[in-house]
Amino acid sequence: MNQLKDNQLKDNKRNQISDIVSVVKICAFLFIAVIFFKYYYTDERLSSHTTYANYSFTSLGIVIFLLLFAYGIWKFSTSKKIDIKYDKYLQIVEDGLFILLFSLVILLTGAPDSQYKYLFLFIIITATIQEGIERGILVACISSTIILGMDLIMLADMAVNPYFEDDLILSGIFILTAWPLGYYVKIEREHIKELENMVHKDGLTGVYNHRFFCDALRQQVINSEKQQQPISMLFIDIDYFKEYNDLHGHQKGDEALRAIGNLLRASVKPGEIVARYGGEEFAVLLPHTEEEQAIQIAEAIRSKVEQTYFYGQENQPNSNLTVSLGISTYPTKARNDIELIKSADDALYRAKFFNRNRVETYSSILDDLKKEIDEKDVELITSVKTLISVINAKDRYTYAHTEKVVMYSRLLAEHLKLTEEDKKTLIYGAYMHDIGKINITKQLLNKKMPLSDEEWEILKQHPAEGVEIIKPVISLRSIMPLIYHHHERYDGKGYPLGLKGEEIPFLARVLTVVDSFDAMTSNRPYNKRKTYEEGIEELRRCSGVQFDPDITEAFIEVIKTSKDHFDNLI
Repeated sequence: MNQLKDNQLKDNKRNQISDIVSVVKICAFLFIAVIFFKYYYTDERLSSHTTYANYSFTSLGIVIFLLLFAYGIWKFSTSKKIDIKYDKYLQIVEDGLFILLFSLVILLTGAPDSQYKYLFLFIIITATIQEGIERGILVACISSTIILGMDLIMLADMAVNPYFEDDLILSGIFILTAWPLGYYVKIEREHIKELENMVHKDGLTGVYNHRFFCDALRQQVINSEKQQQPISMLFIDIDYFKEYNDLHGHQKGDEALRAIGNLLRASVKPGEIVARYGGEEFAVLLPHTEEEQAIQIAEAIRSKVEQTYFYGQENQPNSNLTVSLGISTYPTKARNDIELIKSADDALYRAKFFNRNRVETYSSILDDLKKEIDEKDVELITSVKTLISVINAKDRYTYAHTEKVVMYSRLLAEHLKLTEEDKKTLIYGAYMHDIGKINITKQLLNKKMPLSDEEWEILKQHPAEGVEIIKPVISLRSIMPLIYHHHERYDGKGYPLGLKGEEIPFLARVLTVVDSFDAMTSNRPYNKRKTYEEGIEELRRCSGVQFDPDITEAFIEVIKTSKDHFDNLI
């Protein structure tokens, strides 16, 4: 919106200047008409009172005023409609026509002896105001060449040409009018550009700021839709940057931000936009870029940062300062600018949760599900996806938790050698098991103090409410038991039904182990996370009480086998 306002202000200023210049040109046109009438009236050939002379005089006057009127109507009706890239060519044509017209007037009124040579000042001033010093001096030189050329050609036999001497002074006036006026216009434009940079650029890194980026993204999506071209977006986050700042101080942190900003600017082509989105996050907008091309660009950026030395990077994890990148593409992965930002952000979080220093593209399990379900359910799946997005916006923990539970579920499904159908059911259930939280307030989801009994009862409703949400989607009914029973306990003390042992559906028992382990080993508003060793110990302590013993041991084996992979997740 702000960028739109800026563009409107620029257009308004351009239109105002165009209107003023048009008035000046119309006045010049009027002066030409007056000069022409004066010349015609005093000419002996037309000042006689013959009928022919009067008709000629009247007809010519009508033609000139009609031309003047037509020019005024055309100029003011089209000045706001002509594309700026064509406007400068139109100005060249207009300037040429007025130079030709002024030249004809001077020739008609006695050429070297004409007193109307000053008319060229009209076009010199207007050209300078509109197009700057270079155009103004060019028009001044052309005008000077014309009047001096007339002096030399028409009075070639004179030994001393007084008109030429006088017109040299006039030529100097032309150039001295264009030069300081053009210099003033140049200074004003540079000042405006500097102010725009102050408004649009990030003061620390020199790249565009968040405000400019959001406005540019909105406009680029509109352009992309009109041109039927893709647009890709990169979200970039510096890994462990808080630790870097804490260890080396904000000055060194600022130096790292500047260096990465410069690296990003050097990595993109003209027309591609780099911005500091906030804190240690950057964003890159890539018009006319498919996802595969965006991946190559992102990987090149990741590699450059990894290979660049930063002060004190040896104290960082993996002895390096690195970045994680998320990618999304319009229109294949997002329907508008808001979805493009959100999907790129989701991809970035996936990259950060899955080991960092990596590139991830946006993908949604529900998007994959759309390919397998009945067409009539596609709209419902889209609604479910929107609800999950709302939950993620309310509680970032829920997003991270869901992503990791899905990952753990995939690994455990492989270890348990589940059928393809059960694998899909487990994955979809893991993705949507917390969808019932849509009706829980953000304040309750993020509460740091222990929950009251009333609040706890509200929270316990989310499995049943989740089932109600997906019940209309026939293709998802197989995951309803997972959503409904993933808080049941093996000893029968869980909720909502208090089922015990094998009364609990098998896949729900699998999901309970995975869901609980991630809850233990994640930062929660009300709970400090455990290490994965402490998480394994807690699983064993609760085996046979809260968790199915066989599934618990299988999952512990998965955790130990994939220890290195989970180091950055836990």
